[in-house]
Amino acid sequence: MRKRDFLKTAAAGAIGSAAIAAPAIAQSEPTIRWRLVSSFPKNIDVLYGCAEVMAKNLAEATDGKFQIQVFAAGEVVPALQAMDAVSNNTVEICHTAAYYYVGKDPTFALGTHVPFGLNTRQQNAWVYHGEGKKLLDDFFRKFNIVALPGGNTGCQMGGWFRKEINDVADLKGLKFRISGLGGSILAKLGAVPQQVGGGDIYPALERGTIDAAEFNGPYDDERLGLYRVAPYYYYPGFWDGTSMEHFFINASQWEKLPKHYQAALTSAAALANIDAVARYDNLNPPALRRVVASGAKLRPFPAPIIDAAYKASQELYEELCASNAEFKKIYESARRFQQESATWNQVSEYSYDSIVLRALRR
Repeated sequence: MRKRDFLKTAAAGAIGSAAIAAPAIAQSEPTIRWRLVSSFPKNIDVLYGCAEVMAKNLAEATDGKFQIQVFAAGEVVPALQAMDAVSNNTVEICHTAAYYYVGKDPTFALGTHVPFGLNTRQQNAWVYHGEGKKLLDDFFRKFNIVALPGGNTGCQMGGWFRKEINDVADLKGLKFRISGLGGSILAKLGAVPQQVGGGDIYPALERGTIDAAEFNGPYDDERLGLYRVAPYYYYPGFWDGTSMEHFFINASQWEKLPKHYQAALTSAAALANIDAVARYDNLNPPALRRVVASGAKLRPFPAPIIDAAYKASQELYEELCASNAEFKKIYESARRFQQESATWNQVSEYSYDSIVLRALRR
């Protein structure tokens, strides 16, 4: 064969190979469209925005092949039914806080936070690299969902109260909007916990349906306008020393995804997780100054309330561990992690922050 003929034949072969290979490559990159329902309204832009951050980065990582349309609370299902919509495959994915579903099983709280539990860094470490990942994965699978961490508020405030709270007796009969197991603990102290979606807190306070409410930190609380209807602003939210949100994905829909799409979704969720913490750390300080300037009366919870709440929390955990083996297994893992990391926190972050705070106040 002459050299010129050989080159023609080789070129034709290469073109033919490309024509055969192109459809195979295309088939490995399916076009997927999912719907995501959020438990958060659009005006809670950081928490609602977690889903937008995830969806944007997922689309970019897959060259637009895997797209997720985000719906705010109430647009498809009510805020506190987001997980149910995923579990029964009404939608493929949601963004929510696991502890909204403690009515189904108190173990859900451990995915977000339990009173006097892990802080934000500890929760991330336990969920990403400790026993938390497998234990929570196994638990969530029972509800037909796969969970990916997808946001965190950091330590929250203790909420807004119509009247000053000086002692445990002041909690008696107080109708308090609160999520997770914090409500069970305050109920032991005489309060009446209420489960209210974020977008409904202001009108409930304004109408007097509730007497007090916690939601998040200064930035979100300011956007909800809570300082206008309840002047006393307490700290810290000992029931929310951290607040990890999750993307809950229908298990069958997850298993249909190509592995590289699963990896892209996992990475996009992780970005949303850390982005939320950074945004809140940036937005909360000036928001706190603004709400105080607007008349909010900033108060620490009195020591008797903190002490009584801690005692009640230990009683509650004993009760739950005795009656719920799943809760016991996961709670004890988180508790061991907290105890082990406490010494490191004391000599590192806590020690450093204490030094800096003293220096700044001179």
